[in-house]
Amino acid sequence: MAWTDLQGKLQSGADELQALAENAVMSPLTNFAVIAFSGDETEAFLQGQLSSDVRALGENAAQYSSYSTAKGRMLASFLVFRRGNDYCLQIAAELQEAIQKRLSMFVMRSKTKARDASSELCLLGVAGPLATEKLSSVLGALPDVSFVSMHKENCTVIALPGQRYQLVITADAALALWQKLAAAGIVAAEESLWRLSDIRAGVPWVSAATQEAFVAQMANLELIGGVSFTKGCYPGQEIVARTQYLGKLKRRMYRARIATELAGAGQDVFSSEMNGQASGKVMLAAQAGQGRWEVLLVAQIASLEHGLHLGSIDGPLLEMLDLPYSL
Repeated sequence: MAWTDLQGKLQSGADELQALAENAVMSPLTNFAVIAFSGDETEAFLQGQLSSDVRALGENAAQYSSYSTAKGRMLASFLVFRRGNDYCLQIAAELQEAIQKRLSMFVMRSKTKARDASSELCLLGVAGPLATEKLSSVLGALPDVSFVSMHKENCTVIALPGQRYQLVITADAALALWQKLAAAGIVAAEESLWRLSDIRAGVPWVSAATQEAFVAQMANLELIGGVSFTKGCYPGQEIVARTQYLGKLKRRMYRARIATELAGAGQDVFSSEMNGQASGKVMLAAQAGQGRWEVLLVAQIASLEHGLHLGSIDGPLLEMLDLPYSL
């Protein structure tokens, strides 16, 4: 059985949701891809392209980041980490080919080269209050601080906020490790459950439906370490800095719950004071129980007091929920 075949054999029902709340769950992250950059000038090249401070990315570290247009609108968001001599950019799989091609256009004479590492590496998310206990019973010592990574024989373990770990496993070892983790009592669930954990952690992921919709701060990216305001220039940096220092941020990302099925990212949300114009968009959505969904949405700050509705001003009302960080 191939790693990509796992997804079709999994489900995320009441038992898996309970395991996320009380135990530990694992999900194959097949909706993500990895762009790997290698070469002597990789760090300098990425420092001039991404919103985060790549120079601060040590061998045992990870960071969120983004890549934007000259107008500051995000084309992609990433989890960036190191593996050996590679700088790896985890990205929504549907965006990988186009973003890799676009970044490669700007390499020019830099001594760096991009490749699609998705066939080399398998991604696995592990989340829940017993994630540390059960994962360490198989892998041994784990990183105990968020955004710190630890390199094992066939696997890199990245600690993330919210009782979560991401494993980056060589393709030849992935299925065997999956079986060991299952034997240790970690409950297998489809990828939507990991997406729910991303929503609860307040982590924005740009998809095809939301490309060029948001400046990084609208998606709270600076609150989770994905934007540096002290590094040098990169595409969109002037807009990002102006938004930060002139106080022009009119939208923010919020977490909400709704008792209706969603089509997914990109759906508009509305508020009464906007005179029929959309107040914002859904950025990420996942089912959170029978007939219930949780979302990350970006909307006008001024709309919150008037209530946000899905799809139209007469659509279902979104119930606002807390994020794990302060706005």
